[in-house]
Amino acid sequence: MSGTRNDAFASWLQTHKTSVRELTCLVNEAIEELTGRYGTVHERHVYKLLRGEHASPNGLMTAALHRVTGLTAPELGFVPRGKQTTGSPAPEDDSVYRRAFLNAATAAGAALTAPSAMQRRLGSADVDRMNAKLAAVVAMDNKYGGTEELQQHAAALAIETVELQNSHVASTRIRSELYGVAAAFTASAMWAAVDGRRLAEAEPYLDRAVTLAGLANNRFILYRVWGHAGIMYRHLGRPADAIRAAEVARSQSITRNDPLYASLAMARLATFHADAGDVRSSLRAIGLAQASYDRADRTKHRPPWMGFYDQAELDSLSTFALLRLRRWEDAERTAYRCLAGLRPELERNRALTYANLAHAQLGQGDIEPAIAAARTVAPGMARHGRVGMLLDSFTTRLTAVAPHSPETVAWQEHRRAAA
Repeated sequence: MSGTRNDAFASWLQTHKTSVRELTCLVNEAIEELTGRYGTVHERHVYKLLRGEHASPNGLMTAALHRVTGLTAPELGFVPRGKQTTGSPAPEDDSVYRRAFLNAATAAGAALTAPSAMQRRLGSADVDRMNAKLAAVVAMDNKYGGTEELQQHAAALAIETVELQNSHVASTRIRSELYGVAAAFTASAMWAAVDGRRLAEAEPYLDRAVTLAGLANNRFILYRVWGHAGIMYRHLGRPADAIRAAEVARSQSITRNDPLYASLAMARLATFHADAGDVRSSLRAIGLAQASYDRADRTKHRPPWMGFYDQAELDSLSTFALLRLRRWEDAERTAYRCLAGLRPELERNRALTYANLAHAQLGQGDIEPAIAAARTVAPGMARHGRVGMLLDSFTTRLTAVAPHSPETVAWQEHRRAAA
């Protein structure tokens, strides 16, 4: 039977990035909600509706489509059954719909309400929009570090992403993706708190991020969350917890499928082993991190939050580990290599590396070069979170090594002015 293509119905599918197979499943699920039994609609039925071969779906099908899309039959381009007039009853006025609806309410033991016509169906465009906001959050963190404003912004976006789902309808796939984005926002809020040394505020984000990542069933986000958790535990002075968190991140299947993730997990683990005083494990982890990095395909598409990790970041993490192991010359060499490859926009990482370079040079007794490296840190960054902590530690060490030297006095004055 020939017919005229239903452009309105086709447009809805295209706008909401929904395939015929996916819509068929959603319609059958909606029928189950209405009647208590899973629907028997087949994909060929949907194709016939698209081609216009069936211009008037039955009452139950119309009710299910309304439940899925929030639109009436005329709005979807269908002709009401019975007398064909310009006006048509809403699904609630259709006798088949009404019987199915009341049966479902009785079976559930509660009065159900059809979804509001104002409800919109979420689609890939909504996921893309929130991912764009996530990319902006990551870019701001890379540039300025974990400011309190960024932490609050990321936390608010996580709430917005979850509330978006509670006020709209969506497929299982879209919900999973949005939960993943919400988990990523929460992880960004946690990381901002860690980077800004607001550790008491960081820990509550961990449980929420793990929960959201679990709802998303997203191993990439779980990897990121536990990676940040390890750094949080490190700064809380809990090296065993830090090591375990890094091992959980490393155990995610993505580290077996993509060597770049394995490399980052091992580089972080190297710093945690160094904190625990395990020289052998730390140096071994640095070597494994480099070997994995060398095997990785750097052109492969990855989430925006993974964009920071390159050879320079690997060298930066290695520098942290080598400093904890008091291998000053090796730390200085890796710090210089990091600076040579560091991208211009990563201002926070540059400040961290100069602070680490100052520590490495001071460890070798090179006071003037060490102070020069420390002075390279911009005043704004010198007051920030981890950078400020490193420079405060540098000041303490410098004062202990050369308390009366003119260079030390000048640095102390510089530090006080920057406070």
